Amino acid sequence: MSDVLLEIGIEELPARFIDDAEQQLEANTYHWLKEQNLDYGSIQTFSTPRRLAVLIYSIAKEQKTIEEEVRGPQLHIAKDENDSWTKAAIGFTKGQDKTVDDIYTKTENGKEYIYVNKITEGKNTEDLLPALKNVIDQLQFSQTMRWADISYRFPRPIRWVTALYDETVIPFEVADVKTSNISYGHRFLGEELIITAPSDYEALLEKQYVIADPQKREAMIVQGIHDIEAKTPFHIEVEQDLLEEVRNLVEFPTVFYGEFERDFLKLPEEVLITSMKEHQRYFPVFNKEQDALLAFFVSVRNGDNKRLDNVIRGNERVLRARLKDAVFFYEEDQQQSIEFYNDKLKNVVFQEKIGTIYEKTMHIKDIANDILDILEVDKETKQTAIRTSEICKFDLVTNMVNEFTELQGIMGEKYARIFGEDQQVATAIREHYLPLQANGKLPETVEGSVVSMADKLDTIAGCFSVGLIPSGSQDPHGLRRQATGVLRILLANNWKIKLELLIEKACAVYGATDESTIEMIVQFFRDRATYLLTDEKLEVDVVRAVLNKDIDVFHYKRDKALLLTDKKHSENFKPYQEALIRVMNIAQKADPNQSVQANLLQSDSEIALFDKYKENHAILKNAESCYNAEAALRALEDMKESINAFFDHNMVMAEDEQVKQNRLSLMHHISTMIKEFADISLIEWKQHQ
Repeated sequence: MSDVLLEIGIEELPARFIDDAEQQLEANTYHWLKEQNLDYGSIQTFSTPRRLAVLIYSIAKEQKTIEEEVRGPQLHIAKDENDSWTKAAIGFTKGQDKTVDDIYTKTENGKEYIYVNKITEGKNTEDLLPALKNVIDQLQFSQTMRWADISYRFPRPIRWVTALYDETVIPFEVADVKTSNISYGHRFLGEELIITAPSDYEALLEKQYVIADPQKREAMIVQGIHDIEAKTPFHIEVEQDLLEEVRNLVEFPTVFYGEFERDFLKLPEEVLITSMKEHQRYFPVFNKEQDALLAFFVSVRNGDNKRLDNVIRGNERVLRARLKDAVFFYEEDQQQSIEFYNDKLKNVVFQEKIGTIYEKTMHIKDIANDILDILEVDKETKQTAIRTSEICKFDLVTNMVNEFTELQGIMGEKYARIFGEDQQVATAIREHYLPLQANGKLPETVEGSVVSMADKLDTIAGCFSVGLIPSGSQDPHGLRRQATGVLRILLANNWKIKLELLIEKACAVYGATDESTIEMIVQFFRDRATYLLTDEKLEVDVVRAVLNKDIDVFHYKRDKALLLTDKKHSENFKPYQEALIRVMNIAQKADPNQSVQANLLQSDSEIALFDKYKENHAILKNAESCYNAEAALRALEDMKESINAFFDHNMVMAEDEQVKQNRLSLMHHISTMIKEFADISLIEWKQHQ
């Protein structure tokens, strides 16, 4: 058994690319080994800003020899009337490097086929390894570049490729770079090194100040933070996303802390934290009680601890300059008014085909007003929500948000309070951006929830009205996230609002009242609703059954899905399901435009079913109006005995055409009643699997 090393040396790779590239490298290597039919012990990957590497342990010296039985055409095709082999048989054997003398026959499923035994001798691993280049070629990135006069594309220029089979260099070339046994240590602390064997790779790099395993670098950072906390009155807030990004910015991490002037603490905490985290990749520092931000920061150096004081002073100077800018922006912004900033929005384009951000706020106001009317909120809540919708975007043109875009909404809340707005309005301004991610935190107030929904509905309706529709992975305006946010807000508040009505009102703002645009948006929301409910572990067939007709009141649809999921796996429901499905199946033959004629009903069971239908349809409609899923389903279940009695004593497809069509019409009306609850014919019932 031998080991294989492949390392791609790169100019500093962006941190956001590294984890995905490492995962791709592992997957590509696994698939390559599988395709080559090579046995191996295990795969280990490595990554730093300057390298991606994979180490294959205990790879076999050669491919496994494969013996397989290959089936050819049927015997009657392989032989002619003279019992001689046909061209089909000869071509088949030739394609397998065999002759007709190697043919034998076997019977399969009552048919006789010709076969040959094919033995593929395994090749030496050393001869196959140059094709390992494909593992690099198949790496995919969202952004790539070309450099010099090379046509090869990669996120950053490739500077070296190390490829070893034990101590032997695997020969190939990538982007005009030939493979070798040479790698490079830390850019400033390390030097060129010769990899003597793949298994020595990690240890040799560590001597050159490169920790190649990202998990080890992360552990070193975490330990360094814990060491600082043990020696100081600090609690250091460590978010996993920031930790992973910092881990991918360094090859040899050394953790340190610095400080800044306490006067900067007069800035809103969010400004300080954003300056540290988003712009400098620093970890903010709190007191041990975690209730106060301290004038300190923690950072990670890409190197050892020599002359660390100089590094600390340099980082302090950089942060100090950025915080001075923040203080200037904060004070300068307060010299104006909300009306001043709102007026500036008239010159800021939201989307060239849709209009300005000021116009968008007017749309939000109209849609929010419609939602508030549907909810029948009190006068004070309505006034607060309307005021919020009018000024919800004013902070976008402040100096602070222009510099720190992550603070939109947050600074809106801060400034609204400074400018004397109602506290509820200020809170709702911040909340209307929520959720920031598909599964992020939702608004907590009614006003924030209403304006958030109005904002998102306006964006979706506006984009669809001008043809800006998400396709595949392309969704530049985040419409999928916006739709998910609307649905989650509806669920969280348990609001009895018909989503289709909201969509129509949002489209009306843009004059997009044509059915095709509205239906596209409804289908778009239906797809997101399906995603949301299946993400809650509800089965996709049940979800499709309840969303087949419309989305309507979304929380009620979820109630139905939960109920039907339980029924799907209950044997007790089987008789009810069978009766209802039987009606739905035969109803497909009915004329949907024909009504039931009472004078054509003949038997007692037929009359009883019609009466039961009218009685239970009224019960179902009442249950639906009260959003009581259990009561609605009981109305359907109560039909079972009457349905079974009808089928036991009547022939639907009667000889009398009028009677036949009347009975089909009865089936159609009952089927339509069932579909008002859910199209249960779409459910893959457990007992039918």
